[in-house]
Amino acid sequence: MLRVSAPLVYIRGRTAPRRQWVIATLVARGDTVVRLREYYQDPNAPRADDVLPAAFAAVRNVAGEVLLVRRIDDGYWELPGGRLEVGESAAQAVIREVAEESGVVIALVGISGVYSDPTHVLLDPDGTVHQQLALCFHAIPSTSKDLQQPRPDGIETQEAAWCAPAALVNLAMHPAMRMRVHDAVTAPNQPHFE
Repeated sequence: MLRVSAPLVYIRGRTAPRRQWVIATLVARGDTVVRLREYYQDPNAPRADDVLPAAFAAVRNVAGEVLLVRRIDDGYWELPGGRLEVGESAAQAVIREVAEESGVVIALVGISGVYSDPTHVLLDPDGTVHQQLALCFHAIPSTSKDLQQPRPDGIETQEAAWCAPAALVNLAMHPAMRMRVHDAVTAPNQPHFE
């Protein structure tokens, strides 16, 4: 297991130390951003009420670089993606999320993995606890301008960039996301299941 550092977190007008294994994150809902808590491999995490589907993309350009976004809330780098909305497929969701978070329009080319670790749970502000079900896709930029310059959305992402695979080890990432990125980059021809 990877331990997460415990920096201070600003919650509802007060500053409090963050417990190990709990990561505060933001979820965009329309024009507002709502805070929730994310637990990973925490034996004291609440029991999930349901499963929450999300879709992410390992987008590679012709130079072999991987598209990553840096979250505003926790500063972690991750594959762009997010929750599926009612009425859309996983493919539609990931294409929408990547465009929203990075400005890069993509075409899906395969499946990287399905991640459903029951110890990875998200707590919404209304008290609902979700086990994350993450579908990770392989993708490429869909326009003829293959080296599209990514840009952050300023709501969920503060940076968006093409990253050389060798540089990934130095970036701060949530341990669950690091595994997804590692799987997509080191064994792109093999789907991964958790």
